[in-house]
Amino acid sequence: MHKKTIWVLLFVLASLNAQNIKTIQLRPLGENNFSSIVPLGSILKLSFDDLDADSKEYKYKIEHKTHDWKPSRLLSSQFVNGFDQNTIINVTNSFNTMQSYSHYEVKIPNINTVITKSGNYLLSVLDTYDDVIFTRKFVLYENATTVPVSVIRSRNIQTVATQQTIQFSINHPGIRINNPRQEIHVTILKNNNWNERISDLQPTFFKQNQLLYTYTNKTNFWGGNEYLNFDTKILRNKSLNIVRITKKEIYNHYLYPFTFNAFRNYTYSPDINGQFAVRTLEGNDNATEADYALMHFSLQVDEEFKEKEVYVYGAFNNFSIGEENRMSYSPKNQTYRTSILLKQGFYNYTFATLGADALVNTNEINGSFFETENEYTTIIYFKASGSLYDRVIGVGSGYFNQNR
Repeated sequence: MHKKTIWVLLFVLASLNAQNIKTIQLRPLGENNFSSIVPLGSILKLSFDDLDADSKEYKYKIEHKTHDWKPSRLLSSQFVNGFDQNTIINVTNSFNTMQSYSHYEVKIPNINTVITKSGNYLLSVLDTYDDVIFTRKFVLYENATTVPVSVIRSRNIQTVATQQTIQFSINHPGIRINNPRQEIHVTILKNNNWNERISDLQPTFFKQNQLLYTYTNKTNFWGGNEYLNFDTKILRNKSLNIVRITKKEIYNHYLYPFTFNAFRNYTYSPDINGQFAVRTLEGNDNATEADYALMHFSLQVDEEFKEKEVYVYGAFNNFSIGEENRMSYSPKNQTYRTSILLKQGFYNYTFATLGADALVNTNEINGSFFETENEYTTIIYFKASGSLYDRVIGVGSGYFNQNR
């Protein structure tokens, strides 16, 4: 009984610790690049904030994975020069902010960790007890093939107005592929969201040094809708889609209510496909001078969604579903509401429902349209007969073009 109590307490403490970790980003250097799918040898920067602001010691750990994210057969010494686990030493405290925090950064590769193999990787951040605080996926690829990607309107009459079809080819003059059905694996990713992907695809046609994937239904994605957005680069003044601001211990920003309409039509609105960018005009350093604000989201509906939960959904929490972003319904006001603490910046978000089938539906509230501008990434894995691991030999990207 005593041991059980200890484990429960440790679990609660770990959960509270994880809740204080905010603004996790794993991205290449440079602005407006949100994808952690990069060429082998590129620099990725991991950054996050700890709202406890007590400069804890965190470590990162890197693991090589198979094409379907299972443990790889490679030893760490076979894919890393140096160490696969190290302490994050670049820690700075927030400056001149109402919400105090410690900001952590590490670049990979670095002097202690150089990754030598392409493939899928899982980056974990551990506390001093070696408990996992959070994880992020990234992919390193070789430019060994070219992968043209075409995104077209669905050819299925039943989904012609709501879905998009992805077609692509693998051009591999420099790589000998003896058995494509066993040696090649493909994953198609929508908007850099690993929750929206299609895999287990076989070529539809074979040509000299070329594999064609020209499905008409199997590679269909729901088009979805353009993401909603807001901008908090200035905390004291109302800006994009902010209707009201109050100041308490921190700033509270109230977004314009979103009204549910089951017969919504598509309207073009430029977005960044669910991502977010930290920025402030009230300081010089976005990393440590951007403050936090409590963002208030509201969704107006005629009646509550039966046997379904509603969530705010976006890259701000890695497109995940959890208590932090769950909305509560008020029958009196016919409104779903929730509040989320977010760092200053430009954010995309949408609403998602979760029913008894445990499937996340991002189209029920905001609609799905073939016109929506989405980015699709095709990842090509190659494991030759007798090889120990899945190489990533090429990556292709495509965007929907309404003129097709």
